[in-house]
Amino acid sequence: MSNSSTTTNQRITFARSPRGLPVPEDFGRDVTPVPTVAEGQFLSRTLWLSLDPYYRNVMKNSQIYADRLAAGDVMVGETVAEVMESRHSQFAAGDIVAVRNGWQQYAVSSGQGVRKLDASSAPLGAALGVLGMPGLTGYAGTVYLGRPLPGQTFVVSACTGPVGTTAGQVARHMGARVVGIAGSAAKCEYAVNELGFVACVNYKDGDLTAALKQACPDGIDVYFDNVGGDTLAAVTRNLALGARIVLCGMIEAYSMDTPPPGPWLGPIVGARATMSGLVVYDHMNRMPEMVKLISAWIRDGQFRYREDVSEGIASAPQAFCALMRGGNFGKALVRVGPERLPQG
Repeated sequence: MSNSSTTTNQRITFARSPRGLPVPEDFGRDVTPVPTVAEGQFLSRTLWLSLDPYYRNVMKNSQIYADRLAAGDVMVGETVAEVMESRHSQFAAGDIVAVRNGWQQYAVSSGQGVRKLDASSAPLGAALGVLGMPGLTGYAGTVYLGRPLPGQTFVVSACTGPVGTTAGQVARHMGARVVGIAGSAAKCEYAVNELGFVACVNYKDGDLTAALKQACPDGIDVYFDNVGGDTLAAVTRNLALGARIVLCGMIEAYSMDTPPPGPWLGPIVGARATMSGLVVYDHMNRMPEMVKLISAWIRDGQFRYREDVSEGIASAPQAFCALMRGGNFGKALVRVGPERLPQG
């Protein structure tokens, strides 16, 4: 590693709040010195950056999130990083951590909210997907809110992303009959052949309501909703009695300046259904439980997942814009730096 690359820090910054779907021009880029470490802090080198749809809400300073962005600020985001220098009693050089470095190569942290990772338990990128916040979202929403029973029909939208992948496979392990909703034939094929779902409906191909009725002849007992909008409306037309709907994500609405009109909720009443809002921060205490269970399934070959990797911090804006248009297949990640630096 050259001397210049260890003293400079490439960053992707917030330039402006997008109008509609984000475009690369909504981001900026600068180079700063690598930050210095104060007492009680550590410096880490970003290895992997997570790209998540909720960043779009942060970019319009949604009140849901604690993050606030002004023009020129580093874009916020979850990362996996290697500790390079530490003046913190609980972290040492060489530790691999999940830390919110944002969209930059180097950052300092006070250690708050940071978790150490076991690099031998699973590939490091998984800590930002199925073994991280998205995985916890899918796991907690399924186990504690959806509560599918053996033999019940469990439907999950955006089913090949990390939340949907986790929710669907956890429901399958609980004995449910899992049906996915995705946006391409390739994604649906993956959901059935790799994730073990009994069926998958392509929402871009024909009448979604009719396709769901065919795939779920006895109605839908649990719906894990990652998209909202027309997909949620179609699902409500085919609910089983006592159905549970877990409202997790509304990606269709994230890039709208005003909320979309909601589906008619009369069928919720008719089906005596319940709808629960899922916010992952309510379930952070379950992270160790989820990581232990799903990492064991990964090692045993009982759990599959897919990653969509872009190379280099400069690729992050384009990759994020593709994610918000549904152009990703699997968990969107940016490989910011090599997991092992060259020696010497």
